Amino acid sequence: MPTKVETVKMLLGGNWVHSEETFEVRNPQNDELIAYVPSASRQEMLMAIEKADRTFRANELWPTHERIRVLQEVVEYMEENREEFARIIALESSKTIREARGEVKRATQTIQISAEEARRLKGETINFDQNEGSENRVGYFQRFPVGVIGAITPFNDPLNLVAHKIGPAIAAGNAIVLKPASVTPLSALKLAEAFVEAGLPEGYLSVVTGSGREIGDTLVTHPAVKMVSFTGGSKAGESITQKAGTKKLSMELGSNSPVIVMEDADIKNAVQSSVSGAFSAVGQNCIGVQRIYVHKSIYSHFLDAFVQETGSLNVGDKMDECTDVGPLINENEAIRVENWVEEAISQGAQVEIGGKRDGTFYYPTVLTHVPITSRLATEEIFGPVVLIETIESLDEAIDKANDVNYGLQAGIFTNDLNQAFKAIRRMDVGGLMINDSSDYRIDEMPFGGTKGSGIGREGVRYSMEAMTEQKVVCFKLN
Repeated sequence: MPTKVETVKMLLGGNWVHSEETFEVRNPQNDELIAYVPSASRQEMLMAIEKADRTFRANELWPTHERIRVLQEVVEYMEENREEFARIIALESSKTIREARGEVKRATQTIQISAEEARRLKGETINFDQNEGSENRVGYFQRFPVGVIGAITPFNDPLNLVAHKIGPAIAAGNAIVLKPASVTPLSALKLAEAFVEAGLPEGYLSVVTGSGREIGDTLVTHPAVKMVSFTGGSKAGESITQKAGTKKLSMELGSNSPVIVMEDADIKNAVQSSVSGAFSAVGQNCIGVQRIYVHKSIYSHFLDAFVQETGSLNVGDKMDECTDVGPLINENEAIRVENWVEEAISQGAQVEIGGKRDGTFYYPTVLTHVPITSRLATEEIFGPVVLIETIESLDEAIDKANDVNYGLQAGIFTNDLNQAFKAIRRMDVGGLMINDSSDYRIDEMPFGGTKGSGIGREGVRYSMEAMTEQKVVCFKLN
């Protein structure tokens, strides 16, 4: 049955509005038209920012209990409409319906955690009398919202990554203007609907849809926007840092995540975890497994098992409950992945399984003998491709794992605590998963990376801290 094509509105300053221009949202699996979405102008983005700024200034003492109430009602709305949220995610993105349901569950938890953390956002007392001559001083610091947050989100987690911007911003008392990815705006608009239904005061949230070239710079550079929170590619992130000026920045910019498998590892667990970590969400995942370094004593066993497990994955219709791997977000991305793999093959890489494209589908691919100078070894593929290489020692594996300009998350499989703690000390990453793949995250933990993987940490509590300013208060007593 053809999907009913909708003409949707964007949320601008608390009001649902059309725009003079629209753009199409299509299902990446079959190019079927799903919706017409407003393509906002620069003037409309300015209106959203200015309304957010006026709203924040007029409600600087927005009570914590009201923020909690709104967030909890959003949770209720999401739970009541979870299948509709999942269907929207699956239609507009690359995710299978099962993966989409998992994302809805996580996004609901993200908003719930935001409600809980709102009541825990506290300052602390300061012992001023630690300095001689300050015995008659007492005080504390308190956290205050920064004001207007500008947020930009990618397509790969079109609901939960939006929840990670809006939930903490509202919990901390900020107003937020969000620009979602143009290929997947419908999930963000559905979440905005939840906030409107929950009674969020007008102006605290705008979801402005359209071209980044048209409205992105306005959001990033406007003086009323006090912080920019961005999740996306490294080049776009670098451009934002150059344009934003003296604003607070939170940047999650991707990775080329390594996994190390030592000789004492549970091979079955390592294989299953790493196959899932490499190919879930068709590899379009910033912490997805891309490089695997396996000790030479178990390399052949591991490789055979990994290839067999990869071959058991079902590639196909993302709305089918049995499908494991769906299409990439568009054919251009599938062609790019294909080109990167063919480039590596021309340099000596060997295909163990996969290596073929069918339209927007690229089959799960395992490569060996990939040159260390190839893009696949050094850059983020953001597709269903994993490289497997033999190593002779943990030191060699760590050196190779660190030898890229990324450091988001990594994994190591070992039952030797000494080896685990050596990896903890030496691996230059924001998170290290022991006996698990790099692709593990809960929404409460601090999340971010080193080097080219970004600036700061997300995770609800840590986002809220970044979205507030500390103000010191000191009383001099008579």
